[in-house]
Amino acid sequence: MPELPDIELYLHALRPRIVGARVERVRVARPFLLRSVEPPLTALEGHEVLAVRRLGKRIVWQMDDDVFAIIHLMIAGRFQWKETGAKIPGKVGLAAFDFHHASLVLTEAGAKRRASLHLVRGEAELAAHDPGGIDVLASTDDEFSRALTRENHTLKRALTDPHLVSGIGNAYSDEILHAARLSPLQLTSRLDREQMRRLHRAAVEVLTSWRDRLIAETGDAFPEKVTAFREGMAMHGRYGRPCPVCGTPVQRIRYAANEANYCPTCQTQGRLLADRALSRLLRDDWPRSLEALEQHRAERRLTNSRGARRD
Repeated sequence: MPELPDIELYLHALRPRIVGARVERVRVARPFLLRSVEPPLTALEGHEVLAVRRLGKRIVWQMDDDVFAIIHLMIAGRFQWKETGAKIPGKVGLAAFDFHHASLVLTEAGAKRRASLHLVRGEAELAAHDPGGIDVLASTDDEFSRALTRENHTLKRALTDPHLVSGIGNAYSDEILHAARLSPLQLTSRLDREQMRRLHRAAVEVLTSWRDRLIAETGDAFPEKVTAFREGMAMHGRYGRPCPVCGTPVQRIRYAANEANYCPTCQTQGRLLADRALSRLLRDDWPRSLEALEQHRAERRLTNSRGARRD
């Protein structure tokens, strides 16, 4: 799912292209995309885009008639900048917004269709779509601390909860926790003041540096590859590869449809974390350290090789 740096990259690309331009036509290929009834979709046509902004992980267009278009890309939604009237791709295409000089095409890969478009009228209706999480980049240490400790969750869950923190998802939470040298499973209620400040600083630094890096790399071009897996990330998507700080192999725990990637040396004092499924499966046999994990793997390889020879 595009997160704060990726959404800011899209905003950087959209502002010079559509702000001040009129939407001439909206073409929708997948009716499920539109999740609202009033105002109608035709309310966009013939009107000028005054501004674009971010609302959590949502992209918002402010139109000249006090209508707001709220686009949530979810996991696989992406934008493409095409020639005027470009055909909507048959398999992944959702919609196209036609301007006089180009068309902005919205696509979504995969079988699950989750991207959405809401139209609302006025700031009050727009505010109803705000999950309420704080903007980390604009927050103080105390505001950040109050948000994270409002409920007692693991740090991984708290950072990715849009009702607590705005714009952070699975990928950048891994990067933030590694930069802060904190375990993804540590509870928010157990952070001391210094750890909370360290986490806040890491969040601001990681989000700011990646936002600026992505914008600098893309330049004036329209972003064509918005992905959760970036070359240069320290943890996310790097399972089994060496930590760039200490060289320890990156480990992971899986839960639901997500995973947390972490460095045992930098973040958990050498301890391995077990998700619920593994804990139930292995019980007391779950290795507690990297050394025990390597021994466990070696024993499994030896057992498998003996079994193969018997066959």
